[in-house]
Amino acid sequence: MSAEIIAPIPGIFYRRPAPDKSPFAEVGDEVEAGQTIGVIEIMKQFTEVRSDVAGVIASFDIEDNGMVGPGDIVARIS
Repeated sequence: MSAEIIAPIPGIFYRRPAPDKSPFAEVGDEVEAGQTIGVIEIMKQFTEVRSDVAGVIASFDIEDNGMVGPGDIVARIS
């Protein structure tokens, strides 16, 4: 089984809650359904990006600090 985590809004994708903090999740980490794997910032508003399913993060399709559009694949869960 594999799943894609999709960006709900456009903006800048961050894998960390703050520049000096550890990433929410790394490739190879197990995640729970509903777990935050990053945030998207647009105009100083932050929206959490959460996994819809439990599994292992296989890849991030968007780089940290990368631009995303609504519907873009942020990460893949296996």
